[in-house]
Amino acid sequence: MKVVLYRPEIPQNTGNIARTCAATGCSLLLIPPLGFFLDAKTVRRSSVQYMPTKDIQIWDKGEEAWLEQMGASCWMFSTKGQLRYDQVRYEEDPILLFGRESSGLPKQWLERHPERSVRIPVKNECHSLNLSNAVSIALYEVLRQKEFAI
Repeated sequence: MKVVLYRPEIPQNTGNIARTCAATGCSLLLIPPLGFFLDAKTVRRSSVQYMPTKDIQIWDKGEEAWLEQMGASCWMFSTKGQLRYDQVRYEEDPILLFGRESSGLPKQWLERHPERSVRIPVKNECHSLNLSNAVSIALYEVLRQKEFAI
């Protein structure tokens, strides 16, 4: 299982996500540019050093290459997603893709693959969840479906 963050902006979120990935045996891939330096003290502190920055992968082949590589096992999480996260049957080794904290995933990605777009429902008064909370919800739904085989 892999979590992919598209252009993350807040180091504390990335650190929290790194810790959750470490706790679930999941890998973490970041698509740059990042809104912070990866070795920033805040990333290390918020991950409580459960996942050293050397274990975080950086995608360096460009966005178009990511789109081409993105296959049927990739699920794009967005406030505009077509499917509810708990109604998806996740494959054996899914890729969970999340967008920027401020603007989400590129619109054209969601338009190109609407059948792979997933949302976590929230009340109308709240636009979205914190990114690290959304990642946790998605990861643990996949684990629940796999009967928590960590």
